[in-house]
Amino acid sequence: MVEIIIFFSHIVAWLYAFTFVWQNKGIKNALLSILILGFIFIIIWTITSPLAQLIMPDKLKSIYFTKDTLALILLIFPESIFYYFYFLKDRIKTRY
Repeated sequence: MVEIIIFFSHIVAWLYAFTFVWQNKGIKNALLSILILGFIFIIIWTITSPLAQLIMPDKLKSIYFTKDTLALILLIFPESIFYYFYFLKDRIKTRY
C-alpha cells in the first residue's frame, strides 16, 4: 500500500519534470530528463535495497511495511535533493 503512494508520487514528479523542461527547452530535452530521472530512480533504489535489508530485521515485517517499502522511503531523500538541484533551484532563484 505504501509502495503505491511512493510510486504515484514519483509519477507526479516525473510529469512535473517533463512539463517543466518541455515548456522551457523542448520535447527532446524533456524526454531526456525523464530518462535521467528513471536512471536515477533505478540506481538509487539499487543502492537503498541492501541498506534496507541491513536496517530492518525480519521480525518487523508486515503486509504494509516491508524491506522494499523501507528502501523506497530511503530513496526519497537523495532523490528529492537531486530534484531540487536539477529542477527547482533556478526557478526559486528567479522568482525572488
